[in-house]
Amino acid sequence: MTTGVLLMTYGAPSGVDDLPRYLAAVRGGRAPTEALVAEMARRYALIGGSPLIRHTVAQAAALERELGAGYVAAAGMRFSEPTIAASVRHLAARGASSVVGVCMSPQWSPLLMGGYTRELEAASRDEGVPSVIAGAWYREDELIDALAERVHDALRAVPDAIVVLTAHSLPRRVFDAEPEYVSQLRATGELVAARVGLGADRWRWAYQSAGHTQEEWLRPDLVELFPDIRATGATDVVVVPVQFLADHLEVLYDLDIAAAEQARTAGLRYSRITMPNTHPRFIRALASVVRETQTQAAHHTLARA
Repeated sequence: MTTGVLLMTYGAPSGVDDLPRYLAAVRGGRAPTEALVAEMARRYALIGGSPLIRHTVAQAAALERELGAGYVAAAGMRFSEPTIAASVRHLAARGASSVVGVCMSPQWSPLLMGGYTRELEAASRDEGVPSVIAGAWYREDELIDALAERVHDALRAVPDAIVVLTAHSLPRRVFDAEPEYVSQLRATGELVAARVGLGADRWRWAYQSAGHTQEEWLRPDLVELFPDIRATGATDVVVVPVQFLADHLEVLYDLDIAAAEQARTAGLRYSRITMPNTHPRFIRALASVVRETQTQAAHHTLARA
């Protein structure tokens, strides 16, 4: 019996010409304005295009090696190629008799991740292979260890830096509907800070990448903290995303270009941890998530028998 493993994330445009289609897909079918397309094209150009798909494919290959015999793995994108449906088909062709799906976010939100569940279930039905999707894994030890190791690495260069742990901002309405999701984000940050050994005066919590809409988004925004951090006498800041698992636009532009410029304006030197990507501890975390999901699914099946 071979188990297929599908790492799922949102994807990226294949180029400038693909941006209108991609942005419309991400926005639930709403066509983007010309101004939005131009701005996103500018951002992608500055980072040389998103490496997200490439990194996720590499993570799937590393995970397959880590899991060993009896497993095949692939990457599936919700809004671009390779699609979730195509990747499930690919796994079935490689002999998978079942599929374990893992959303590439350790925290779980039924509202935000429900689309992945629906697409995986539909693709699995089409291929005639059962599937199960992993839930929240934000407390996974190897994940926390991998992030903590990255923080330690960053602090070797700037040992007195203030650490700011971040997550993608959300509209207030999403928080009101699913406050548990934000609690999971904060819990991951607190676990990383504790694993690194940071005292309360050495780290902050903030949100990043808020959307440009009229509704209220969660605060504080990362850049709002920079003047206060500088006022404490600190000269360096290390940014630690606890939700993102690979380099992509929200890291390479929102943090390394836009936020870095705001840090410099506030009189701070900016640095950021290296993303997990294919860090061995992170890949071991993914392997643990897959095995735990299989075990839970087996227990559920037995309980229903």
